Amino acid sequence: MTSSGTNHDGPRRPDPAGPAPSWTAAWELLLPAASARPRARGRTLQAALREAVRSGRLAPGTRLPSSRELAGDLGVSRGLVTEAYEQLTAEGYLRSDRGAGTWVGGAVRAAGTRARDRAPRAAGVRADFVAGTPDLSLFPRSAWAAAHRGVLAELPHRALGYPDPRGLPELRTALAGLLVRRRGVVADPERVIVVSGVAQAMTLLGSVLHARGTPGVGVERPGSPEHGSLFAAAGVGTVPLPLDDEGLAIAPLEASGVRAVVTTPAHQFPTGIAYSARRRAELLDWARSVDGLVIEDDYDGDFRYDRAPVGALQGLDPEHVAYTGSVSKSLAPGLRLGWLLVPASRFEEVVERKRTMDLGNPVLDQALLARFVGRGDYDRQLRRCQRAYRERRDVLVAALEEHFPGTEVSGIAAGLHVVAALPGRYGPQEHFLARAAAAGVVVRPATHYGATAVDGVRLVLGYAHLPPARIRDGVRLMAEATCGRGPLDGSSAP
Repeated sequence: MTSSGTNHDGPRRPDPAGPAPSWTAAWELLLPAASARPRARGRTLQAALREAVRSGRLAPGTRLPSSRELAGDLGVSRGLVTEAYEQLTAEGYLRSDRGAGTWVGGAVRAAGTRARDRAPRAAGVRADFVAGTPDLSLFPRSAWAAAHRGVLAELPHRALGYPDPRGLPELRTALAGLLVRRRGVVADPERVIVVSGVAQAMTLLGSVLHARGTPGVGVERPGSPEHGSLFAAAGVGTVPLPLDDEGLAIAPLEASGVRAVVTTPAHQFPTGIAYSARRRAELLDWARSVDGLVIEDDYDGDFRYDRAPVGALQGLDPEHVAYTGSVSKSLAPGLRLGWLLVPASRFEEVVERKRTMDLGNPVLDQALLARFVGRGDYDRQLRRCQRAYRERRDVLVAALEEHFPGTEVSGIAAGLHVVAALPGRYGPQEHFLARAAAAGVVVRPATHYGATAVDGVRLVLGYAHLPPARIRDGVRLMAEATCGRGPLDGSSAP
């Protein structure tokens, strides 16, 4: 050894006759410490020892080599090993008995190190028609990257502190202008709250309603299953309310006794209808009569293909309507960015809940979206998506008519899904769904969203995330799997 305690020959394997087998098995985990830069060797050795103990490569009760032996084996200074032993002993990974050496402690329990992906993805699927997902390949990577570079270059240092829980002023201003122009809302930038999607907006409103003692919130039936679970997480129950051809039925709403209701008036999910002008007026009359709250989920209001989109309900009465939307359908759900406009009577309560929930959304993401909207990139993205999704809807309708003649597609030409009622000869529905699933085609019936069961097959088909060729192939595959066969019990076809 040199005077510094290092070995001229570098790391050497431990003597098999020396350390215990379990130590020999873990020895190679420490080799990166020997090859690390001199100033990083101590940290690298400590990290390697921690990992060896956590992973179980060094089992509890294993006796470690002396600091002199390990330093010689690794070709590092003895002081570096001594410091590592002392640090890990203080943290509880090791224990040291005076005169008896250093041992692996018993406090550590091995933990799994593999990070699992629990994102909702279906495996082994040949065609996925589940509604709600946009085409993620349309995400404007180049424009987004340019906006990101601009934000990093221009964002002042002070903006990186804790933000206003309502959101960055620049983004609230940009969103207010966008929503007034495109959706006809009444939007003062001071009353816009930036949220991480509609889900957080619902949770915030649910928390405030719960604090006010609200026992239940009305939800559309059929409707999005997520609404019920989000309000339940906030401690508020939900009351399913039926629809008719014009929207939420008013008589059952009045009889329910609720004073808050969630609606999707621009494009009801999943039926695909737009609330009529009369029903919108009746819904607002109800809210005024009970001093209630209408929660407007404008989840895909920008996507109307046969005419200009109908303006938001909130624009008619901003003091009785809370309005929420997001970029999940226009850009990507993974961005977790949305907005919420709340009546003045509930605004401060919602802001306070937002503050205690997360202290505000990430500043860089907010600044980036503000720049993206302000420079016109968001409008360009909406036009791009509208063209693509309109084409895909047309392709789906044509494919259904070709492979399932007589299919009725209901709802307005809008959004990211259609409701398709197949003729009765393709049923029963449970047999149809079983055959489609066996062929690797994922579809959801309308009953999945709370619709009343009917004779035949009624499906809610999402199309936005599928290229036209995949749509045609998927419908053909579904037809091949379900047409011209008898029920699964082997009897003849109807």
